[in-house]
Amino acid sequence: MKRNEMITINSIKEAKKNIEGVALNTPFSKAPILSETFNSEIYFKKENLQLTGSFKLRGAFNRVANLSQDKKDKGVVAASAGNHAQGLAYAAQYFECEATIFMPEATPLTKVSGVKSYGANVILHGENFDEAYEAAMKFSEEKNIEFIHPFADDDVIAGQGTIAIEILEKVPDLKQLIVPIGGGGLIAGIAIAAKSINPDIRIIGVVASGAKAMKESYRSQIPIDSVAVRTIADGIAVRDVTPKLLDIIIDYVDDIVEVNDNEIANAILFLLEKHKLVVEGAGAVATAAIMHEKIEIEDSKVCAVISGGNIDVTMLSQIIEKGLVKSNRKMNLVITLMDKPGSLTHLTEIFKECSANIVQIDYDRNSIKLEFGEAHITIALETKGEEHQKLIREKLKQNGYRFKQI
Repeated sequence: MKRNEMITINSIKEAKKNIEGVALNTPFSKAPILSETFNSEIYFKKENLQLTGSFKLRGAFNRVANLSQDKKDKGVVAASAGNHAQGLAYAAQYFECEATIFMPEATPLTKVSGVKSYGANVILHGENFDEAYEAAMKFSEEKNIEFIHPFADDDVIAGQGTIAIEILEKVPDLKQLIVPIGGGGLIAGIAIAAKSINPDIRIIGVVASGAKAMKESYRSQIPIDSVAVRTIADGIAVRDVTPKLLDIIIDYVDDIVEVNDNEIANAILFLLEKHKLVVEGAGAVATAAIMHEKIEIEDSKVCAVISGGNIDVTMLSQIIEKGLVKSNRKMNLVITLMDKPGSLTHLTEIFKECSANIVQIDYDRNSIKLEFGEAHITIALETKGEEHQKLIREKLKQNGYRFKQI
């Protein structure tokens, strides 16, 4: 007997009716490169293309839709790292009720701006979701207005479960569904719906290594909160485990795996470059789990849920920069040369011979690490792979330069 009784396939179908005409039935398509690599049919459910940029609109809208008019008139309050905030702000605007959202102080500007653009009041408080949550709960009690939890709420969970209905309408015989886990509301709703429609389907959760409380709790079968969380996947950076959601996950989820920040960054870059999809860290973890072989998927039908696309532009630029260096398409060098006229010209001639384009250069003659009469050149080059970089290093050695690659 499942411990969950309040959230059923019927309540998820009701949620689907509530959100119809508002939340998009987001694109669902095959991922050709991953499918070929793993000899499988791998699909993406692209909730990053949802209104407000993530799946959170579904649950938030369903929750507000089910409020009495009296409660709508009083307004709603929530705590969120960003995506639930935007979903709730949109829903509140739709139903013409006031929304106040508590967000961690480090929330990316793009998410704060997104919330404000839908007319909600934003209060930045605390270092993480859990501290913002405590402040929001206190505010709710003091003002006597409805608190809308981002994941531990039956209506919210049911709303998120509508994703599974849409996926299985497209591929009824899907073998595995891979879903990000933060607080657990998304995977809980998806798992209940998917297992109700197809009991044989495997539901795999993915956490970030820097926020793996739910994975550890799942393994131990008891709630184990993290002391702290740190990950580029801010949308799933949840410190504490909700016992109710753990119970659902234990009952319905087949396994939980983890991916680290480098693996998440690789997936973000892969989705951007190969699929033209802008995806945030939390949205990329399911893809990262496939790419880095955390899940056995050979000769199977698999869907990765891309849960959101609200990535901070600064973070995206860092990921692109590191990705270019890692894939040998950018080369950063510190070169020592004589500080005299013509030295820099001679160096640039070497790069010209190697067909390496200079994209950034810095000249330092004052470092205490330098001998008198020397200078450091820090230079960034566009390169065409490892062989091209090897050629550049050899040319520099042949010409007597001291250098290091950074």
